[in-house]
Amino acid sequence: MPVLISPAELAEALGSDTPPVVLDVRWQLTAAGGPPFDGHAAYLTGHVPGAVFVDLETELASHGAPTDGRHPLPALDDLQSAARRWGVRDGSSVVVYDGHGNLAAARAWWLLRWAGVADVRLLDGALPAWVAAGGGLTTDDVVPTPGDVTLAGGALPTLELGQVQAYDGVLVDARAAERFRGETEPVDPKAGHIPGAVSAPTTGNLDPEGRFLPAAELRARFAALGADGSRPVAAYCGSGVTAAHEVAALAIAGIDAALYPGSWSQWSNLDLPVATGD
Repeated sequence: MPVLISPAELAEALGSDTPPVVLDVRWQLTAAGGPPFDGHAAYLTGHVPGAVFVDLETELASHGAPTDGRHPLPALDDLQSAARRWGVRDGSSVVVYDGHGNLAAARAWWLLRWAGVADVRLLDGALPAWVAAGGGLTTDDVVPTPGDVTLAGGALPTLELGQVQAYDGVLVDARAAERFRGETEPVDPKAGHIPGAVSAPTTGNLDPEGRFLPAAELRARFAALGADGSRPVAAYCGSGVTAAHEVAALAIAGIDAALYPGSWSQWSNLDLPVATGD
């Protein structure tokens, strides 16, 4: 199933007899001590017509001890309840986007694909691409008719902590390069990266307009890091959010990849080795 949908394709689909469920997943990482980003307020300033706001913190993650990571996967029952609130039905097509680059929306894309929803796509270029293509915006707070979707996890691969410690594939770190090198750490308790990981910041998956690079360019990017399909590949980030964007980029490149949901936020809260530098 394709990963992306263009603004023109979305506009056509919205005018069809079976329009997709559209989800607005605006969210930004908040530095320690900083004010939280209000995604719902941003949504109310203008969104794709019919789009339902999705709260990443409460609907796309659970919360527990620091050693679980900052954004553990939600319980399947909770995710199913949220998806039904969004209006997702069995057999629905779903389109997700955010305010720029789909770095947050990819979490919803990955979770729904993991939970067994077959047709989930990222709006390539996110909301700015929709506006640039002439798409209209509305400011209502959409409350759809509840859906009846039944979810079952496990359709996409994941890695648990113990599997990461023994991993013999290519482990891709999706965070900013300075965080990978250990020069700065705005959120988590330790700076650095998981030993043996390679740095591939998610921003490198995108062109200057926030659209994904062509598949051939993404293949070349990941092949240069050793992720050429000859070895298993897995991705992590700070808390498992932007790592989903890396999995999406790898999928566009034709490479299947697992997600380590605990990511650096889990690893750095445990007594585990830390590497720094390139």
